[in-house]
Amino acid sequence: MSENAYMLAKNYYAGFGIDTEAAMDELENISISMHCWQGDDVQGFENSDALSGGIQATGSYPGKARNPQELMADIDKVLSLIPGKHRINLHAIYAIPENGKVVERNKLRPEDFSAWVEFARERGLGIDFNPTLFSHPLSKEATLSSEKEDIRHFWVEHVQACLKISEYFANELNTYCCMNIWIPDGFKNIPADRSAPRARLKKSLDEILATKYDRSKVKVCVESKVFGIGMESYTVGSHEFYMNYAAKNGILCLLDNGHYHPQEYVSDKISSMLLFSNQVALHVTRPVRWDSDHVISLDDETKAIANEIVRAGAERVLIATDYFDASINRIAAWVIGMRNLQKALLSALLFPQKEAGKLQEERNFTKLFALQESFKTYPIGAVWDEFCRRNNVPVENEWFNEVEKYENTVLSKRV
Repeated sequence: MSENAYMLAKNYYAGFGIDTEAAMDELENISISMHCWQGDDVQGFENSDALSGGIQATGSYPGKARNPQELMADIDKVLSLIPGKHRINLHAIYAIPENGKVVERNKLRPEDFSAWVEFARERGLGIDFNPTLFSHPLSKEATLSSEKEDIRHFWVEHVQACLKISEYFANELNTYCCMNIWIPDGFKNIPADRSAPRARLKKSLDEILATKYDRSKVKVCVESKVFGIGMESYTVGSHEFYMNYAAKNGILCLLDNGHYHPQEYVSDKISSMLLFSNQVALHVTRPVRWDSDHVISLDDETKAIANEIVRAGAERVLIATDYFDASINRIAAWVIGMRNLQKALLSALLFPQKEAGKLQEERNFTKLFALQESFKTYPIGAVWDEFCRRNNVPVENEWFNEVEKYENTVLSKRV
């Protein structure tokens, strides 16, 4: 849309007491941690076993990144098409040791990620981090909840090593690092004993947190999941387990909106979590039936999550994306998801939150409903395009041309 369209939209919103300039300024300051694993279908650089742990990347669209150089180039392309300044989110399997050899996960060192620090520093990005407790010979049965002490200890050492790497990122880049722990442990059929695996998980987490690290720099999170492929009946790291563990130990609970029952909404959980914690972490995705990792759509739940973020104060919510679609152009998947999440946040910033809250307090639900519905068709698109222009990225009807050019000149040559 043209700049004239923006001026019309600006005046239109002003009639409802909404300052579009202030909304864009706020959106500029909301950073999203963009996951690296959309670019290569969660393969990493270990040349390890096929993706496992109850997760799958389906599809075989050509052009996925095959090495660090290609993945970094793809991330650069994506960031050139997304307005604002953001962060990148790495898994431990994306280590780049200087000698080119694979380092065992429990022996990973900060220097194995120095290339990522250089990449991030040159672009003014923060880095968030994830221990990788899947796609490994020792993750086939269980990890932090394993009955086998040597296996459990291996994974404890891995996460302890990741704490040191996370602190390295924070020190080098002068910003916090969010380190998120997710494990795939669970059972396909109904377990005989639900408590024992969770007791072992608690023991492992206690040992990990006993490692000395700077809590002002590293924000440790724990992420639940309702079930995965091959563990449909029981997951050790349930929401209730992690919510209580996080509250008791002063770490963050991470809510992935694809990791709950299809009729359970993360947007309804955020306000409750923030009454008892200063911050909460999010992985935003799009669940479809049993699968949790579709590209983010500008759907009702994404908008509802964004509304809760804005109402709570964006500084209280650590926002990251998490999906991996191998059935479409991976660059486009990244861009669509990131831009849709930003549009949802802009929609929330352009909504009269105070007036709506006042109507609720007055129990004027008829007028509140009318207000909520009417704003769905207000001219947010013109404001969004203006935000893109000011950030020197393509507007909504132009960015895909850049993706097609990149596919023809770069991705198509990856055989």
